[in-house]
Amino acid sequence: MDAVETVTHEELKKKMDRGDEFVLVETASEPAYRRAHLPGAINLEDIGEVPKLLPDKSAEIITYCSNFN
Repeated sequence: MDAVETVTHEELKKKMDRGDEFVLVETASEPAYRRAHLPGAINLEDIGEVPKLLPDKSAEIITYCSNFN
């Protein structure tokens, strides 16, 4: 298993600005995702969807939750 690291807002912004390759995953509910999410983020409310939505097991994955309720 690879390491899990925390990415700061600033680091994420730099990655996005550089066009780095990674998968951005929003883990909030579907209604919260529809209200607002980061550009390019996919919604992953159901952990059972992981194999279908994230088939590349070598991809860098950055997850976040906007926590809009």
